[in-house]
Amino acid sequence: MKCVICKGSDIQMKTIEEEIKSDNDIVLIPLEVLVCQSCGERYYDRKAMRKMEVVRSRLRKHDLKVEEVGRVLRANVS
Repeated sequence: MKCVICKGSDIQMKTIEEEIKSDNDIVLIPLEVLVCQSCGERYYDRKAMRKMEVVRSRLRKHDLKVEEVGRVLRANVS
């Protein structure tokens, strides 16, 4: 398989943390996806896509246990 972005051929299965936005929050979920080692392009299979759909659905229903891992801050610079 070649990368559709950079045409590189070094594409490997990696565990990544995908960001899913929920209102003002960001939820990180671990996913196994193919990643181009040259440019970082990610390739999601059906299993990864389904996992993201399930997480989004459970977040909407407030049916997912999450833990706080940090804070997001906004700076007002003039």
